[in-house]
Amino acid sequence: MDERAYAIMRRMTIHPLFLPLLFGMVMYGNVSYYALILSSLIFHEIGHMAAAALCKIKVERCVIMPYGGEIELKGGISIPPKKQLIIALGGPLATLCCIAITPFLDPLVADPLLKIQLILLFINMVPIWPLDGGRVIMALILIFRPRIRMVELYLSISLLLIILSVFIAFILLPKTLFLLVLSIFLLIQLVNEWRYRKYRFAFEKHVIKRLT
Repeated sequence: MDERAYAIMRRMTIHPLFLPLLFGMVMYGNVSYYALILSSLIFHEIGHMAAAALCKIKVERCVIMPYGGEIELKGGISIPPKKQLIIALGGPLATLCCIAITPFLDPLVADPLLKIQLILLFINMVPIWPLDGGRVIMALILIFRPRIRMVELYLSISLLLIILSVFIAFILLPKTLFLLVLSIFLLIQLVNEWRYRKYRFAFEKHVIKRLT
């Protein structure tokens, strides 16, 4: 492993709440299958980190979540929206690369790997913050309609959809346990984003106006 690859891996951690979930899945399933899931999540995040490196944005750390990961970038919301868009697309592109190589693998590996990649791609491209699809939408808002009210409207819609998802998943338990855990993760991230939305007002005043 070269120095750059080691530096990328060193910044990765696994969220503590993800470990009991992973342990539970391993206890009731095939260990190798869930090893593929974890590997897929890591490779997905490497795609984001590689995109950040391409944009010359430093990655402070990356935390692996059940749906992918949370990357902390130096500069935060002051990162130019076009670079935010590139970084958001880095993970899905990495997942597409995994899908592209599955025809060349042994079917015993290719079939579950393809299924995992398709599910991961589908989940991440749902246009809800903080999923990759949501980050793409946010970047496009900042590029084409850079107004804090648009940001608040988008976050409000995302929040309502996630609350609805938590409610439905709770009603349909135990079949929807994974969806419930995933929705709770997303809800926590959305609430934090909503709480600090005032910084987006400052961002609009001091940065976005220079982009219009």
